Parts: sequence; C-alpha cells; structure tokens
Amino acid sequence: MGNIILTGDRPTGRLHLGHYAGALKRRVELQNAGNYDAMYVMIADAQALTDNAENPEKVRQNIVEVCLDYLSCGVDPEKSTIFIQSQVPALCELSFYYMNLVTVSRLQRNPTVKNEIIMRNFETSIPVGFFTYPISQSADITAFKANVVPVGEDQLPMIEQAREIVRKFNAVYGETLVEPEAVLPTNKASFRLPGTDGKAKMSKSLGNCIYLSDSADDVKAKIMSMYTDPDHIKVTDPGKVEGNVVFTYLDAFADESHFKAFMPDYANMDELKAHYMRGGLGDMKLKRFLNEVVQSILEPIRLKRKEYERDIPAVYEILREGSIAASEVAEKTLQEVKNAMRIDYFKDEQLIKEQIKKYENK
Repeated sequence: MGNIILTGDRPTGRLHLGHYAGALKRRVELQNAGNYDAMYVMIADAQALTDNAENPEKVRQNIVEVCLDYLSCGVDPEKSTIFIQSQVPALCELSFYYMNLVTVSRLQRNPTVKNEIIMRNFETSIPVGFFTYPISQSADITAFKANVVPVGEDQLPMIEQAREIVRKFNAVYGETLVEPEAVLPTNKASFRLPGTDGKAKMSKSLGNCIYLSDSADDVKAKIMSMYTDPDHIKVTDPGKVEGNVVFTYLDAFADESHFKAFMPDYANMDELKAHYMRGGLGDMKLKRFLNEVVQSILEPIRLKRKEYERDIPAVYEILREGSIAASEVAEKTLQEVKNAMRIDYFKDEQLIKEQIKKYENK
C-alpha cells in the first residue's frame, strides 16, 4: 500500500495564517509532489458541532468559506478529494465501534483535549461529543487507511491516540486498520504560530488572526499593531528577538527571495536579528518588511479566491462529488471492520450453515 493522506479543518470560521503555516501549505506541497496514491481533505463539520451544537448556522455558513480557502491556496479537486465529514455516514459508525477500545481516563489524559476543554470553559460541563472527538478523528483517519496526516504540533497527541486505537483494534480483531504517521511543518517556526497580540496561539475566538481572505489594508493594519519587544522603545535600544511576534512570523514566512526583493540591506534572518539585538533597527521597519512578505504570499491567494467566488454553485459541486467519492471509500473500510468484528451476520454464510446444523441436530 502506498501513501494515503488525510487532513482537514473545522468550519468554525475562515482559515488564517496559522492554518496556512501549520498545515495548509504543507498539504499543498504534498499534493503537488505526487508521492501518494490518494489525498483526502475533510471539512470537519460534525466535529465542529461538538462545541457549536446550539449554533449550527455558524458551521453551515463556514463550509463554503473553508472550501474557498482550500481552493485559493492550491488544493486541487483533480488531485485531492475535498469532502464534508457529515456526508460520510460510515465515519459515525466507525466512531461508535472505536469507543469500546478507549477508556474515559485515557481521553482525560489527552493533552489536546485538556487544553481545548480549558479554552472553551468546559471544565464542569463537557459535551460528550466534544470529549470523544479524538475517537471521531481516529475514525476519519482510519476510514481512508491514511498513513500520512499533516498536522500542527498541537495535534500530535490526537495522532498518537489514533495509533493506539489502530493497534488495539488489530490486536483484538486481526490486522485490518492502518497506523498513521503525523507529518509536521518543515519550518519549526510554523509549528504553532502565535497571535498578532503575542498570545500563545493564533485563534479565531481570540480575534488575533490574520485571515487568508483579509484585504491588503486589513493585513497591513494587523501587522502594524503587532506585539514586539516592549523594552525596545527607541530605535537605538537593543531589542529582544525571542518572544517578538514579528520575528516569529518572519522566521515562518521570509526566505531569501523576500530579502532580495524587500530588504536588500540584509542577506538573511541572522543578519537582521543581529542588527536588532545590538540596536539601531526600528520596529516599524521590521513590520513594513513583514507586511511585504505576507502580502506577497496572500495576494495570489486573494486573486484565486475571487475567481472561485464568482461561481459558488461550482464550489458546492466540488464538495458534493468529493463527499460521494469519500463515502464510497469509507463504506468499504467499514465493511472490512465489521467483517473483522464478526458482525457481518447476513454475509457470513458459514455462520448461517453452523446455525442450521445446530438446530437440525436438536
């Protein structure tokens, strides 16, 4: 079996630079490299409803937003299957069977789940669907027999839980499922891009995002208000690079071509950082450079998005066709799972023969 890739996002809002740096850019690179047999890109609406059950319209409206972000960033429906999670019924049934392989205490120890519970103030009242979403995510991955899952660093515990479920299932029922491997961004600065305000993570709920679909003016305004070094008051003051959001973003996005085009006085990031740390380099100059870098990345994405926005029915058709194709693949895996679990009663001719013989001898 070759490489099969599964990846996706929750449709709770437009995608932002954190998504792009942490996973989306890598997905497109993997897609275009062609070193895979199939690639599935899922819009995880069912998972989004686990903490938005009382606001389904929010999820509904963002399905097309996320798809537009995918398409504008280069996810190609000719090379990748883009589908909606809830439109693949087999995923729900697989989740139900996998629940028997995971304990409550194991879910409680999952660092990603613990952090998400705190962030959403679910400490005293956790929706069961949200609590068990690592199991649902395992179903998503295994349904397509994905062995490659591009993720951000914060999702590593989820992949490890999926691996545990696969090992447990195969040990109990026989070799059926494929154990996945996580693929992280190649650039370490992209592992977890902080918010523009310096908070640990760029988050839609915290309002500290630069969205892929933001206008050029909005992007510039957000970059110019970015958190830097609070002690770097005058240009002549030595500045700190560590914890400085502008440098974190430059580490994630700036390359040699950007220096040549927008900051020719410096050959690379090392020279830029050295000047800032010894003093004599102002924050506004850095922010103007970062703005040029980010705009050069986002401008082609904006233009491509506008093309797709002109034909929304075609976008929904991409999702419909992708969901049908994904459902067929997931259903096949579900049948293999049911066969392994010996719950394929009506297809098991040997079982029927045994029962006939059992009652004939009475």
